[in-house]
Amino acid sequence: MAAPLSDGERRKQISVRGIAGLGDVAEVRKSFNRHLHFTLVKDRNVATPRDYYFALAHTVRDHLVGRWIRTQQHYYERDPKRIYYLSLEFYMGRTLQNTMVNLGLQNACDEAIYQLGLDLEELEEIEEDAGLGNGGLGRLAACFLDSMATLGLAAYGYGIRYEFGIFNQKIVDGWQVEEADDWLRYGNPWEKARPEYMLPVHFYGRVEHTPEGVKWIDTQVVLAMPYDTPVPGYKNNTVNTMRLWSAKAPNDFNLQEFNMGDYIEAVLDRNLAENISRVLYPNDNFFEGKELRLKQEYFVVAATLQDIIRRFKSSKFGCRDPVRTCFETFPDKVAIQLNDTHPALSIPELMRILVDVEKVDWDKAWEITKRTCAYTNHTVLPEALERWPVSMFEKLLPRHLEIIYALNQMHLDRVAALYPGDVDRLRRMSVIEEGDCKRINMAHLCVIGSPARNRGARIHSDIVKNSVFKDFYELEPEKFQNKTNGITPRRWLLLCNPGLADIIAEKIGEGFITDLSQLKKLLDFIDNETFIRDVAKVKQENKLKFAAYLEEQYKVKINPMSMFDVQVKRIHEYKRQLLNCLHAITLYNRIRCNPSKSFVPRTIMIGGKAAPGYHMAKMIIKLITSIGEVINNDPYVGDKLKVIFLENYRVSLAEKVIPAADLSQQISTAGTEASGTGNMKFMVNGALTIGTMDGANVEMAEEAGEENLFIFGMRVEDVEALDRKGYNAREYYESLPELRQAIDQISSGFFSPRDPGCFRDVVNMLMYHDRFKVFADYEAYIKCQGQVDQLFMDPREWTRKVIRNIACSGKFSSDRTITEYAREIWGVEPSATAIPPPNIPRN
Repeated sequence: MAAPLSDGERRKQISVRGIAGLGDVAEVRKSFNRHLHFTLVKDRNVATPRDYYFALAHTVRDHLVGRWIRTQQHYYERDPKRIYYLSLEFYMGRTLQNTMVNLGLQNACDEAIYQLGLDLEELEEIEEDAGLGNGGLGRLAACFLDSMATLGLAAYGYGIRYEFGIFNQKIVDGWQVEEADDWLRYGNPWEKARPEYMLPVHFYGRVEHTPEGVKWIDTQVVLAMPYDTPVPGYKNNTVNTMRLWSAKAPNDFNLQEFNMGDYIEAVLDRNLAENISRVLYPNDNFFEGKELRLKQEYFVVAATLQDIIRRFKSSKFGCRDPVRTCFETFPDKVAIQLNDTHPALSIPELMRILVDVEKVDWDKAWEITKRTCAYTNHTVLPEALERWPVSMFEKLLPRHLEIIYALNQMHLDRVAALYPGDVDRLRRMSVIEEGDCKRINMAHLCVIGSPARNRGARIHSDIVKNSVFKDFYELEPEKFQNKTNGITPRRWLLLCNPGLADIIAEKIGEGFITDLSQLKKLLDFIDNETFIRDVAKVKQENKLKFAAYLEEQYKVKINPMSMFDVQVKRIHEYKRQLLNCLHAITLYNRIRCNPSKSFVPRTIMIGGKAAPGYHMAKMIIKLITSIGEVINNDPYVGDKLKVIFLENYRVSLAEKVIPAADLSQQISTAGTEASGTGNMKFMVNGALTIGTMDGANVEMAEEAGEENLFIFGMRVEDVEALDRKGYNAREYYESLPELRQAIDQISSGFFSPRDPGCFRDVVNMLMYHDRFKVFADYEAYIKCQGQVDQLFMDPREWTRKVIRNIACSGKFSSDRTITEYAREIWGVEPSATAIPPPNIPRN
């Protein structure tokens, strides 16, 4: 079989990125050589691959800087409403290739690097992922930044510059082992430190009520140092900014101890202050009520709001002198979007600044705050909702606690007036939850403090209205909106799957790159034999390439003609990787039972990280690797079935596996997945989905037709009915022989012969404590997988369904999502007009 084409070779054949001009190539070569000269240390004559990477990164960055400066000048001249996207996570991945794609530089760089005797793909692999997020929430934020720049919005991302991002996952003897992600150890060529905009953030202290107003005094100060990263739009010369804050101790920190000679103690105290931005909390869909986490949340909010107000007050480019002193127009010039409840402290912090610092009347300040902040809810899992102990607030943020109490009282007075005597409703709707440990419900604070709150999938908007925020919805239904999430077509099609992007562009032109709804035009080619053949060929090339990668990385040889069956996401009980495991065991048992029978060959790939403290998730990883160990080494099975755990799943690995996947597993219990964006990435890259009617799967089925996905299992109403009846796992265990055999094998130590009791906790959970009802969907899932096999044996019909799915994936662009945010929440209009490039004089 022919070796797969590299992306570079494929780009040279035909590319939607256009043919590189000779002038561009010469300029890139010249700039590269200049940067390489200055990158090398004087006493070192031989360049390393990392030196080449940095030289290329700085070459590409040169093309960004002029556009970046011009974009900011453009905003100061026009003075548009600015959008501030606050998120504790930005899961950016790698920057080099994305920047080349968005600037239209990829072919020029490819050719220049080739002429210099280097390989662009090898240089791209050297870059560290910026893993400043756990999963969907942080990756969504990254897609949104790309779309906001591409749509010409004056937008800023604000977060924390974690010194250590999401941990690197190693698999040792089948177990997850975490290693620190020291992503900055070689430096970051894409960021620019801005010490001139360093700001103080206060903690602890006490509140004093004086005739002049309220004062928060005797605080401990930590400095917030901003690092700016450019975010380029697609070929429109707009370059927005992501500003991440790093915690620094002030120079006079514990100066008394320092002067007394206790140098070590003074330095240790500096470290305590700087711990705030040291590490990303590695929990996904799980709330951990640690003081350091609350410090992180306030740190990013306090620094960001000072920055927002400084920018609001000054209007000239580079000027810090205030020209606006009245806050009447603040909501007309500023929109703050809270990505989940993590930045919820923006609401009391903005109130504190307006009332205590700017001396705005309380009612006026509340009106401004409510019109400025908007909130996106990402989960309905109770363990994920933030509820902070009042005692922690009292110590760390005493003034904010007073403000929250006052806001809650106003809110409850209003509810009491509308529903007199309904004490239960007051209790349910209070921001302060009473009990042994009084807690602040941050989601309730977000709802009362914002004009609009939205969800990422329509099904979950309905769940939120009917359960989590039912009382709030009855009070103010107009506040609740749905904005279906999306992904950026630049990274998740153009960058990661250039072969597919090229054949799409041949048929329908390049407009789909910024208007993904144009993929609908592909419906005209569903029966076009040439196009069917081309789509299948691109998929096979991607599979060959990924098979070669797996062989190199994992030393495992897989059949590239097998079905690539992929489930990649955080490891969590609700995402039901265990259901996938049971299917793998069932297939294995069927092959063992009839080794001479013809089976559709499958390579089942599961990848994802488990939160370090999440015991069951870590046990699930151990089970997957143990199943793989048995199946992959059984000579009766051969290459009919392989089970592979993809170690250290991250953005750069997603860019490789998603274009190679045939089948995408989206099998969460109906009613638990917020939306999912991985499902959208697989769809646009030509994988068919097997899934439940959960999250965005529902809208994917609507767009493509349910018959073009493999939908199985309980719907939300079925899950609710089963909850009312009572879920009894043993009933399914007793009545389904293949399920019973699989569970007995796990229980008996068949997959863990050296430690037969290894999976006792997993079996016990499935049999007696399974909130997510794995057994209830087992039979339907196995049957549906049979339908997958049947279709896979008919390559033409399979590819026709693939084309239909790609053609119907246009809705799931983050450009569409952000356009809806802009018009319906932020009150601004996207712009299709490109900013003039730096080499053209401004008017």
